[in-house]
Parts: sequence; structure tokens; C-alpha cells
Amino acid sequence: MSQPSSLVSPLIVEQKQKIISQLSQCDAKEVLDNLDILLQSDFLVDAFYRFPEWLTDIITYPPQADERCFYQQWLNERLVSVFDELALMKVLRLFRRYILIRLEWSQLTRTSSDEQILLQLSQLAEVIIITARDWLYELSCKEWGTPCNLQGQAQPLLILGMGKLGGGELNFSSDIDLIFTYPEHGQTQGGRRELDNAVFFTRLGQLLIKTLDQITEDGFVYRVDMRLRPLGDGGPLVLSFSAMEDYYQEQGRDWERYAMVKAKILGDQQDPYTKELYQMLKPFVYRRYIDFSVLQSLRNMKSMIEREVRRRGLTNNIKLGAGGIREIEFIVQVFQLIRGGRVVGLQTRSLLNALQVIEQESLLSVNEVDTLRENYFFLRRCENLLQAIHDEQTQTLPEDELDRMRIATSMNFNDWHEFEADLTKRMHFNRQVFNQLIGEDTSESASNSKQYNYQFDDLWVPDLQLGDVTSVLTSYSDDDAEKLYQMLCQFRDDIGKRTIGVRGREILDQLMPRLLELVCNDKNTLVLLSRILPLLVNIVSRTTYLELLLEYPTALKQLIRLCSASPMISEQLAHYPILLDELIDINSLYQTVAPNEYKSELYQYLLRIEVDDEEQQLEALRQFKQMQLLHIAAADVEQVLNTMKVSDHLTYVAESLIDFVVQMAWNQMVARYGKPTHLTDNQKGLVIIAYGKLGGWELGYGSDLDLVFLHDCPVDSMTNGDKQIDSRQFYLRLVQRIIHLFNVRTSFGILYEVDVRLRPQGDAGLLACSLNAFYDYQMHEAWTWEHQALVRARAVYGEIDLIKRFNQIRHDVLCKKREENILKTEVREMREKMRAHLGTTESHRFNLKIDEGGIGDIEFLSQYLVLNYAHQYPKMTTWSDNVRILELAANYQIMDSQEAEQLTKAYIDMRNEIHQLSLQLLPSTVDDSCFKSEKQIVNQSWLKWLK
Repeated sequence: MSQPSSLVSPLIVEQKQKIISQLSQCDAKEVLDNLDILLQSDFLVDAFYRFPEWLTDIITYPPQADERCFYQQWLNERLVSVFDELALMKVLRLFRRYILIRLEWSQLTRTSSDEQILLQLSQLAEVIIITARDWLYELSCKEWGTPCNLQGQAQPLLILGMGKLGGGELNFSSDIDLIFTYPEHGQTQGGRRELDNAVFFTRLGQLLIKTLDQITEDGFVYRVDMRLRPLGDGGPLVLSFSAMEDYYQEQGRDWERYAMVKAKILGDQQDPYTKELYQMLKPFVYRRYIDFSVLQSLRNMKSMIEREVRRRGLTNNIKLGAGGIREIEFIVQVFQLIRGGRVVGLQTRSLLNALQVIEQESLLSVNEVDTLRENYFFLRRCENLLQAIHDEQTQTLPEDELDRMRIATSMNFNDWHEFEADLTKRMHFNRQVFNQLIGEDTSESASNSKQYNYQFDDLWVPDLQLGDVTSVLTSYSDDDAEKLYQMLCQFRDDIGKRTIGVRGREILDQLMPRLLELVCNDKNTLVLLSRILPLLVNIVSRTTYLELLLEYPTALKQLIRLCSASPMISEQLAHYPILLDELIDINSLYQTVAPNEYKSELYQYLLRIEVDDEEQQLEALRQFKQMQLLHIAAADVEQVLNTMKVSDHLTYVAESLIDFVVQMAWNQMVARYGKPTHLTDNQKGLVIIAYGKLGGWELGYGSDLDLVFLHDCPVDSMTNGDKQIDSRQFYLRLVQRIIHLFNVRTSFGILYEVDVRLRPQGDAGLLACSLNAFYDYQMHEAWTWEHQALVRARAVYGEIDLIKRFNQIRHDVLCKKREENILKTEVREMREKMRAHLGTTESHRFNLKIDEGGIGDIEFLSQYLVLNYAHQYPKMTTWSDNVRILELAANYQIMDSQEAEQLTKAYIDMRNEIHQLSLQLLPSTVDDSCFKSEKQIVNQSWLKWLK
């Protein structure tokens, strides 16, 4: 490889000297003869420094374009002397590195085409994965027996290679996305004891991940990502065929269908189980009809990617940027998903094969297909070269001058500017095809050039005068004009203290007249402006967000609409400007996730985060919460959801976050201490009880979580890790970890404030309590107020058996026969104590929550009804929310149905008012003249039942 003369610079000379010095233990002539190749990759130099004989080997036996057919033979030869897992891990790591060295050499010397390099990288991964699986399967069968179905037939572990691995398009430093499955349920045979097949394959899967992913002195083989499996990290590691089929038929989402296009069952393609699995998955991926519904899903996915690029500040990214690799993949998969059911040729994992069929079917022109194919190879070669410089997973163009020289040279350009110009042209072409095909709405940007009232330019001038305001806003009173003038001057002063680039100032100068025109046409201009200007101050240094509001007038209009409706929303947007992305699509802004979909939505959102990147996961959890809260609040202020439904949605959001945080904390604890030995696989032995607002389905936007943590751990259980501890200590530390993950503050704040004071013995009690101890405490030691709290308690996390045990304990406690007069006295006294401490002290004001005749009285009354009558009517314990408790009281004729209906209506009306006040960031107090009839109804019932 010869250097273009323009690139012979002092930097190159200096780097060559470094290489000669570093490889002093190699043959000097071999180093000098191949210096131009070695110059291109630190990865090559580092490898030859550690293994000097590899340089001689690669010169003696140069890489061949078709040598991937020998990978299995070469690896088998190295495994002959391997008898334990450590030796296996070492051989696999060195083999991968050796082959990657040959592939990088081949890439730089162009002895293999770009397509051949991708195929060789994919074949290498498949050979390593399958060989490791088979070796570990044999080892596992010796230890635990052979997994068999009910007919006694041995069951294999099948591995789905997803993404680029499945498509035969793996890049140099790719992660590998895998899904594990096995055909049928059954038990192992021939081992020391029988294991369920699910347990066997879970252990085998864990062994395989460890073998490939664990970092040793030789590095790792591949980073393994299992999050594309059904339910992601929250789902089982391995599923049977039937469980997988049920999941994709009943719960499979569009993005999972998109991912399955490239799914390849690794290993023997003629194996009967492999054919069966392909046949089972096919109806999920390819529809029999022409499916244009996929277009919107792909638009949404692309929109998510673009938001992610903005959020992570990714620039010059050849994969995720406009016109990058991902958009070419989208272009091809649009046709596969829309027409794959009809055009059998599109049912291929290979992007290149699919492109050929697209051309044959005249779905794109010959020129478009040829150019896309050429651009794809160009970008993939560039990606591989980027990653091979330091063996890093990156798609971002370098800033370093030496690395830029390396890329330009290896891509056959004279200098970086020439390369960059060509790259830009290619990516622009890709973006044009993508926009035409996906139907991306470019009308937003176009409409931005429409005429607006140029008079409002006069409100955005550096030397603004009060006369400018009065001349533009002729209908404003002098007082209002003065206030608006002062606000704009203050805003100018505030942004003057911020760092704004030239481009930022240009965008702001275009945005402000348009924003002021919209704001000044609102009936509450001054209030609205006082909410929006602080937000603009927060984002003024971030040109991206200013551009978003300028380029997407819809987003600007929604911002004004939401800020006008609620200062709570304007504060949320000011604190977390990333949420402005959510305003772009008016159709989705006011739509909330289906209640039972929040968990799935969360796991999908977190797919973008590395499994072991705790900091990013915590940030993403908080982002997800704020995004969902924005959608719920938007639907709330537009009256798409009523107050009860808002609380339901907020509750489901909280439960989905609890689920993930527990899984996250569990993984961290198990990695450190191992699992408690009393558990079987996939069990955690933990049940989480929600009290208060979460327990009673009354969660608000800023509510804390009142939680109690229970377990079923026996006294003699220990963990099975290298660092063993008592299992009860394990649960204590697990709960501490869960609370920490909720409470730790990131740039997105905390997730939730978690309050655990309702546990047995309060602050003096154990953070994690056994179910037996909880039962004993509730039956023999708990105060009446603790039983009142238990009325509003329900399990929000845990295995079904543990949840049933808690439900039975709660039922038994609440059904205890109590002395009626003592119960009345204790409930009444606790209520009076709350009023004295928390009630309003202002005259002519009524605290809807605490004061006499308020919601608190209704809550205490419903709790009293459960505690006093559940021994007669056990089903009174069924629900934890006030509305359904009152309904049950009427059904069992404990309370007159008219009284129950009146109390329910009073409760809902007051809750609605509290809710509306919270949207306006106001306390839960109103004028004493409000809710007079409701207070009278509540007071009458209170006197009737509790005096």
C-alpha cells in the first residue's frame, strides 16, 4: 500500500518510527517492508508486539478471500488439548484475535472484497459461538444429564443470531445479539439428579455468555447482548419453542418483527429443529398481504434513532446519522416487511440479496439500487476501518489527525477533505431515497418559510423600547405592555450571560418573532410568556433544540399549548429539554401507552443502553419516566384521560420501573455474591408491597412510593457465589441497592422518593422482612393504623406464589374480628391527630385532603368498613382503592347504596379538584365556600359510622 504524496507528513514519519521501535522483537525486514500497512492500525501493531510470530505467519501465508471455509478446522485443531473452561476461554480469545488480524491485513491490502470481509467476520463469529455451545453442552450433560423431551429424545440449544450477525454482515468490533431457545419441555436424564430442561438450558446459556463475554487477560471474544429476547432483561434467558411462539403471536411488537428479518439460527441449516423454528417464526415476520402499516412503525423507529443521536450528541456518525448505514438497512427492510409475504425472494437475511430482488421487482430503479449497494459497501468499509484502528466499537468519524489520515488513505483518497466530500455526497443520496420511501414529512421545514406577521420582528430587536411593544400590540393596556417589555428585556439580559454561538443566535433571531406572534395571540400572554422564557433560557446554549422548535412549527405550537395549560408541564420541559423531541409528532404526543404495555415499552427503550453501563441505565430510566409523564400530562390537560385514568397510567409507569430496577439490582447482587441457594432458577424470592397512593391506585405526578419488601428466605440459606453471605443479609443488601437506584440523583433527578417506614417496626425494623415475620407482626403486634394502611396495600412485584402468600396474609389480618367501639375510637383519634398536625390554619380555606369533610375522612371511613366487617364479609378485602371498597360495602348492604354513591361522587369530585390544582402547581386548598354539599355528605357519614 503506497502513501499518497500529500500524506507524507511529519506525523506519518513520527508514527512509523514508533512502530519500528515497538516491533523491535519482530523481523526488522518484515516490519520495514510492511510499514505502510502497519501504519493504518494500532490493533495490528499491538497484536504483533504481543505475538511476533503472527507477523511472520501472515507474510508466509497471506490471507485468502475464501479462507473462512477453514475456520472450523483451524479452531478444532486448537481445541484438541482443551479440557477445562479456562483453557477454552483462552483458545477462543486468541483464535478470534488471530483471525481478526488476518482479516484486517486482508482489508488493508484489498485481497478480499468488502462483501467477503463481512462474510468472513460473520462466519468467524458463528464458528466460535457454535463450537463453544457444543463444547459446553457436552460438559453440562456430563454434570447434569442430557435434556430430553417426554419421549426421551435429546433436546438441543438453538441460538438465533440477530442483526448483522444474522445477516452475514458483522463488522469488525460488533457486539453479538443472540436469542436462546430449545424445542420441548422435559427433564435431564443420566445426571446425578433430574433438572427441568428450562433450568438446564438457562445454566448452559449463562455458561456460554460467560465464555464469550467475560474479560480475561486475553480480553473477551464478543460482547453478548441478550436484550432482543422476549421481554428483554425481564424475561427468561431461554424459552421453549411453544413459549416463544405464544409470545410473538400475542405480544410481538413491530420492532421485534423488524429485528426478526435478520434472525439466523446458527449452525446446521438442515437440522429438523432449525427448520421447525424458521417455519414457526415466518408468519410473525412476513404477512401474507401487502403490509403498508409498517411504514409508520419504521418512521417511529427512525425518529427514535434521530432523537438518540441528538441526546447523545452524536455527530459525524456514519451508522446512525442522516444517510448512514441504518437508513440503507431501513430502505431494504421496508420492502421486506411490506412485500415479503408476497415476494418470496425478499425473505432473506442478506441486505445485498434483498437489494438484488428489489431491483428485479422494479421496486427501485437500477441506478438507485446500484448506488445504494455501492454506498453501503463504502460505509461498511469505512466502519470496519474505523473499528480496526483500535479494535473499538465506533461509527463516529475521528477528530484525531493521524486517524483521519489513516481512514482517508485506506479508503483510497488523497486527503481527508476529499474523503469527507465524497462521503457527504453518498449519505445525501441515501437520505433522499430514504425520505422518498419512508414518506418522512418534510413539509414542516418547508412550511417554516411561510409568511408570518413581520411586525413581531419589532419585538425582537437589541434596543427594544416600550414604544415598540405598544405599536405592535395596540390592544394591550399600558400596564400589560409595560410588563411584557420588562419580561423581554430581562430575557435578553439572561441569555446575554449564556454562551451562544453564531449559529445559535441566527436560529434564535428567526425563532423569537414566530414564538412571540403565537404567544401574544393567547388570552393569557403574560402568564404564558413567564412559563416559556425560563425554558428558552435553559436551552439557548443548545442550538439543536432551538432548531427543533424552528424547523417543526407543530412542536412550537404544542409547546405553547401545553405551557398555557399547565405550569407543571412548562417546569418539566424547562428542567428536561430533551422532552421537546416528544412534541414533534402531534398524533403521538396526546397518546399514552396501553396500561399493560409500559413494561414492554421500557425494555424496548433500554435496548440502546449497554447492559453493564449503570450510569446510562439510571439516566435512561429517568428519561423514560419523564417522557411518559409528559404524554400522560398532555392527555390529561386535553381531557383525553380523566383523573382516575391518569392515576392508573402513573401507577403502571411506576410498576414497570420497579420491575426493571429490581432486575438491575438483582443482577448486580448476584454478580457479587451469587444467588441464595434456596431458590430455583429464575426465582428471586422477593415480593414488593405497595402502600399508600401506589397501593390504592391514586398515584399523582409527584408522588413518593411507599414500599415494603418481603422475602421467603429460610434461616439456613447462603448465597452460592465466590463471596458467600447469609441469604437474609443478601436480601437486606438487595433492598438497600434497590432504594439507592431509585434515589440516586442524575441530570434527570431521582426516579422516585422511596419511603419504607411502613415496614414492621418502622424505622427500627429490618428493610427486608420474611413473610412469616410479617404475618406474625401483623397478627400480634401491629397498631390499628398499620392495619388501616394494610387495607390500601397490594403486591406490585414478585413471583405468583409469593404474591398469593401475601394476599392470604393480608386477607387473614384484615378479617380478624375486632371490638367495634375500640376500633372506632382508634380510627377517629388517628384522624383527629392528622387534622391537628396537617390541616389548614388559614381562615376561610378548606384543605381538600386533610380538613374535616375532606378526602381523608372518606379514606378513613372506607378503611374502617373493611376492618370492622371483613370477618363477616371476607370479600371486603378484595380491593385496595376507596371507590371499589365503597362499592363492596353497598353490595353487601353494609352501607346504603345511595350513601355509598354520594361518598364516591364526593371523593371523585374532590380528587379531580386536587388533581387540577397540582397541574397548576397549587396546594390542595380551596375557598371554604367550595364543596359545601360534599362536606356535608362526608360529615354526616363520619358522624354516623365513627362517632
